[in-house]
Amino acid sequence: MPKVSKTSATKVTDIGIGQIHEDTVDGYEVAFLDLREEVDMAGLLKGLPDDLCPSPHWGYVTAGRVPFTFRDHTEEFTAGDAFHVEGGHSPAVSAGTSWLLFSPADEMAAVNEAIERNMAAMQSA
Repeated sequence: MPKVSKTSATKVTDIGIGQIHEDTVDGYEVAFLDLREEVDMAGLLKGLPDDLCPSPHWGYVTAGRVPFTFRDHTEEFTAGDAFHVEGGHSPAVSAGTSWLLFSPADEMAAVNEAIERNMAAMQSA
């Protein structure tokens, strides 16, 4: 049975405001996110449909809080919450938040590409 842990993840990225440990298992991206600073992801999702994340996610918050803003409402999850959100959202994260996220890898490829492109544009501005 395939598995991944924070320590066994094959991709570790320091994004300045925190770290992401991730791997792909059976078609799902598994990401352990630890963020030191507050971040609103809205600016990083530009270029995606409606400038929102189109991928569904399943997750678990181990510390902090994660609000997901949709066009017509916001859903907020805090430490101890397991959750599922549909596509069409923009997450924000409070400082000190740690969470585990499961997402379809094929859908996340375009999301990750947009995030990386927008981060690079912000750093060069």
